[in-house]
Amino acid sequence: MSLILKNISLFSGNDLEFVDSGCIVIGKHGLVTHVGKRSYDHNKENERVFDGEGLLACPGFINAHTHIGDSFGKDIGIDLDLELEQRIHPKYGFKRRILNSSKRDHLMSFMRGTALSMMKRGITTFADFREGGIEGLKLLDDAISGLSIKCIRLGRPEYYFNLEARKKPKNTQSNPTMKRKRSLTDDFAKRASKVLELSDGFGISGANENTDDSLVYFRKLAGAYKKKSKRNIILAIHAAESRKSVEFSLSVMCKNEVQRILQFLKPDFVVHMTNVSDEDISNVAKQDIGIVVCPRSNAILRTGFPDVPKMLRSGCCIGIGTDNTMINSPDMFREMEFLWKMSKTMHNGFLSARDVLKMATTNGGKILNINSGSIAPNMAADIIFFKKDHIDLAPLHDPYAAVVHRADIDSISNVMINGRLIDGEEI
Repeated sequence: MSLILKNISLFSGNDLEFVDSGCIVIGKHGLVTHVGKRSYDHNKENERVFDGEGLLACPGFINAHTHIGDSFGKDIGIDLDLELEQRIHPKYGFKRRILNSSKRDHLMSFMRGTALSMMKRGITTFADFREGGIEGLKLLDDAISGLSIKCIRLGRPEYYFNLEARKKPKNTQSNPTMKRKRSLTDDFAKRASKVLELSDGFGISGANENTDDSLVYFRKLAGAYKKKSKRNIILAIHAAESRKSVEFSLSVMCKNEVQRILQFLKPDFVVHMTNVSDEDISNVAKQDIGIVVCPRSNAILRTGFPDVPKMLRSGCCIGIGTDNTMINSPDMFREMEFLWKMSKTMHNGFLSARDVLKMATTNGGKILNINSGSIAPNMAADIIFFKKDHIDLAPLHDPYAAVVHRADIDSISNVMINGRLIDGEEI
């Protein structure tokens, strides 16, 4: 049975064209079958009609980078004077020590709570960089079991390389073949393969925790598995989050993180890009690699602010993520507002509210290569319905600005995922 939403305001298509009073038709499989500016002929008996007068339909938000596994540790040590590596390094960071001492049931409960919180705030899809190898992926699956929210599960083998120990002495040359044999082990290969069997791809910690050979191995393994399984396998990595990480890469590997990532890994998208050169941005754009920015996380960790206007001018496709739940709420409203307003302080241009909304919706869908992020024919009916007469939104003079810096959970009437309203989903 089809559902016809008439007289509804909406953001239509990939460019989020505002339609003041239009029509959306949703088919029985949860896909949008028609979007228009006029009424839809509904003579068929198996069609339900709903009058959407007073509602604004917006594509569901796509939170393109999260770490919800640390939902148990909200704000622990938030005011401690710790550097980025001391706080979140995957092997010896403050976060890792807390994770290792936490019970599985506790972790799962708080992760589920975060997923529910995201749904109620209009997030219909999130991409999670899942620590913990195979067990970490199983924990995520158990945590969101039965929920409508869509999750792109990007795992990683719990295997990190010490690049300083592999630093080549000056005035010496090494045999690349010998280096490859030493840097990769059967254990590493086995863990990486197992992760791909249970996930949607790799969410790699960073170039500084990997050798050139391991980055190449990730790329080849993901490519081979994608061809074999015919699934959407994604390759993603953190890049240039802090100035210190960039300096480490230059000191030890004689290349910065972005240069190594583009040469050896060639991912689908990179996360952060907070401390990069114009050349880095240009090269990412040339290789058609997406960028996911996490401005509030960068701010609280004091790592800088991504130059999103410059990235856009260079032709980059940019999505938005809320990053670690331990230090940041999984709230795309706050993320959009912070990014939009901070961009206005930049000397080289600023973002429009429409640009920012596209990053939170259509761009995220494109980067993750999923059938979501826009209200258009053949796309999943993942939609947020806002109350246009809500006290914080009315009068609605600029719908883009209204969603980006005025809307919140209270102005949402309902959220739809795959054509189904999420009302009633509880912990």
